[in-house]
Amino acid sequence: MSAIGPFTVRPLDPLQDAELLHRWVTHPKAAFWMMQDATLPDVEREYMRIAAHEHHHAFLGLHDGEPAFLMEKYDPRYVELVGLYEPEPGDVGMHFLVAPTDRPVHGFTRAVITAVMEELFADPATRRVVVEPDVGNKAVHALNEAVGFEPEREIDKPEKRALLSFCTREQFEAARGVSV
Repeated sequence: MSAIGPFTVRPLDPLQDAELLHRWVTHPKAAFWMMQDATLPDVEREYMRIAAHEHHHAFLGLHDGEPAFLMEKYDPRYVELVGLYEPEPGDVGMHFLVAPTDRPVHGFTRAVITAVMEELFADPATRRVVVEPDVGNKAVHALNEAVGFEPEREIDKPEKRALLSFCTREQFEAARGVSV
């Protein structure tokens, strides 16, 4: 558990959570989420699509019981990275978005990405987490590095130039200072 407090994760409800998500993904701090101009129906449709997808799942992260972040987990063999790298058994793709706030808490975003990684590695089948953030998103590159990600190379996705990065369970534990 983080010093920031307890985090929990629950499946996202695309209709019930749409208004909340709409505020988050259209906020200026969520520019790299690429939904700045999305309408509420656009957000509902996108998360209904994810909910219906066998290999892509969305979760709402809670801090002290209050919505605090969005987490997406996907199988890169079928979603996001098809044909862009050679997936290995146990690879899991991830996206996360911290809710915008008027009262930032020092270390909160790092605590969130740590909680997301703990959630992903709680599944013993997960051997490596894969991310593909925009090459220009320097803040997330630093966060990824802080939890053990190592960049492999830049790749061209239809919507962006991305930095393909990986983090094994061992790299995550080492970054946290936990012996494996």
